Amino acid sequence: MNVSEITMADAKKGLDALKENIKKVIIGNEHTIDMVITAMIAGGHVLLEDTPGTGKTTLARIMATSIEGKFSRIQFTPDLLPADITGLNIYNKKEEAFTFVEGPIMTNILLADEINRATPRTQSALLEAMQERQVTVDGVSRRLDEPFMVIATQNPIETAGTFPLPEAQLDRFAMQLSMGFPTEEEETQMLSRFASSDPMDNCKPVLTTDDIVGMKELAKTVRVHPELVKYIVEITQATRKNPDILTGASPRAALSLQTIAKAHALTMGRDYVTPDDIKPIAADVLTHRILYYSATDHKSKREIISSILEKITVPSEDFA
Repeated sequence: MNVSEITMADAKKGLDALKENIKKVIIGNEHTIDMVITAMIAGGHVLLEDTPGTGKTTLARIMATSIEGKFSRIQFTPDLLPADITGLNIYNKKEEAFTFVEGPIMTNILLADEINRATPRTQSALLEAMQERQVTVDGVSRRLDEPFMVIATQNPIETAGTFPLPEAQLDRFAMQLSMGFPTEEEETQMLSRFASSDPMDNCKPVLTTDDIVGMKELAKTVRVHPELVKYIVEITQATRKNPDILTGASPRAALSLQTIAKAHALTMGRDYVTPDDIKPIAADVLTHRILYYSATDHKSKREIISSILEKITVPSEDFA
């Protein structure tokens, strides 16, 4: 596709093809697949919190393969250093000059595996890259390739020796998602599909990184009705007034919810947002950005968000 000539119909067709290509490898998890694609079009990053072996790494790999992009994986450990992520300058004795050696962050899809096992200092090395789309080494800033997306994972069970992500970094993830365990039927299908070969080996790109960049620009043109802007504000304001919540969603969360909604509308082939682009994804966008009172830990965080949504009247205008 010519980046400047991508239409809504082109985007819908391309993103449907991307989804189908991913589903050749990932069985089930349709909502997670949809949301990861949506986050990429919105220019956001995703935090996948799940137990090992549920397909998080495979999802990141097939995403990169499907858009003909570069893929890097970093296994976060307590001894990982910021330079192991960003890269560093090495002195070349022959040329009597320093040469920059790129780190794994110079990629399109970066899998930050078990991000909460690294020290806060190393975790913070991702902050500039996630927000500014650049890395700075020895005072020199270098732009990252576009598209650039971080898919970070953390294991919610084995928390011994981990360093919980600070709120500032959590707020930079567009969504928190989970792969979950497959159903009996899905697991049976998975065993059959992987019985003789890895379907990843036969997957080919269906889009290019330039296509994704064009779609990201197109998503910015999606219209948001004033009543839906008001609806988003009411949702984030309600999180700040809820008695179960210690600290509500930040203004960045409201911006993220609007941006994700616009990208979701694009994936559906529309140039305007509807409530169906907001309400079903609100928990994915807001849950990890909110601090809860310890007394309410027995409640599902998503249940609290759902209860907030149920109390807010959904706009019913003609959004087209």
